[in-house]
Amino acid sequence: MELNIDLHPAQLAIFNSEARFKIVSAGRRFGKSRLAAWLLLIKALQSDSKDVFYVGPTFQQAKDIMWHTLKELGREVIESTYENTAQMTLVNGRKIFLKGSDRPDTLRGVGLAYVVLDEYASMKPVVWEQIIRPTLADVRGGALFIGTPAGKNHFYDLYQNAETDPEWESFTYNSTDNPYIPSDEIEMARNSMSTMAYRQEFEASFESFTGGIFKEEWFATGEEPSTGQYVIAVDPAGFEAVEKERGLKGSKLDETAIAIVKINEDKWWVKDILHGRWSIKETASKILKAAITVEASTVGIETGSLKNAIMPYLQDEMRTTNQFIHIDELRHGGKKKTERITWSLQGRMEHGQITFNRDRDWKVFKSQMIDFPNHLAHDDLLDALSYIDQVSIADFAHSIELEEDWEPYDEVSGY
Repeated sequence: MELNIDLHPAQLAIFNSEARFKIVSAGRRFGKSRLAAWLLLIKALQSDSKDVFYVGPTFQQAKDIMWHTLKELGREVIESTYENTAQMTLVNGRKIFLKGSDRPDTLRGVGLAYVVLDEYASMKPVVWEQIIRPTLADVRGGALFIGTPAGKNHFYDLYQNAETDPEWESFTYNSTDNPYIPSDEIEMARNSMSTMAYRQEFEASFESFTGGIFKEEWFATGEEPSTGQYVIAVDPAGFEAVEKERGLKGSKLDETAIAIVKINEDKWWVKDILHGRWSIKETASKILKAAITVEASTVGIETGSLKNAIMPYLQDEMRTTNQFIHIDELRHGGKKKTERITWSLQGRMEHGQITFNRDRDWKVFKSQMIDFPNHLAHDDLLDALSYIDQVSIADFAHSIELEEDWEPYDEVSGY
């Protein structure tokens, strides 16, 4: 039985490395998952007694990324598969298990011949240090860490340490090291993403997303475009009556922000970002009034308890006025607020894709933009505006009547 291991030159360099532990920092679409699949199959076939694990950030992500690829590449050596648990048995009796790092208890108590940790930057360091590493001791098993950088975190530290340890080897490859990626796709990404985001996502550079994320010269005003459609994104904050009961001072409170934006192809024209500390009823009234005034096609509200508090009042307002608007639920996509704002706005502002209504006072927005990220400063207006990418994508999906379980994804913002 012969396996046809088809890898491009950069993948082969990693595959053929004799290091026990390999760390691969590579750009998007480099082919990390295909490389991982081949290593999982080969290591399982070579093992006399121990099985192998593929660990993703979550079980569902692990299955989405790896299950089909493993079945396709290993069809000649797979004896049986179990779809629900995402495990397969090879012809030599060894098993490959797909796991999620978010369920650490499922990773304990076994000895392993090999493990792949995919998108290690998104996992907690304890997964490797206290759970996975001890499972490799019995047979001196190995590991492959793969991922795209996410700032200078534990993935960066591990990468740096690997360069001085003889049992470890680290690799860095750009997306362009995959010869099968069309060059025009790379160029399109370069022209639409911020310089920092492009370096991280396509050149696998460990970028530190702190300080100077937005430049003042990127802020531009302009006239309202003649074409396009309005959408609204709402980032609710703690409501005034509730916060007074908690005894919080006004200067410490976040504000609810309502971003009103006209979308024209890939350009945003920001008409206004209403902001303030209002009661729940006031907030609902302001959302409906803003949507009706500009005839917004979609209003997105950040999911959570605050949205749940707003909705009954908003529905009452709509019934009372007999004016109804389409509401979408906005999610943070597993990203921290700093990452979400950066990915949504930095590239667009750098490339002049966002302009602001010249008839409004943007002093508060510009102050938040220049201070960002600073845990001592507010970022409510930035946060509301960052959600517009989700609203615009969801609005497009709504307009062409996609299935209800469709999940928006934007290559620029990462959603």
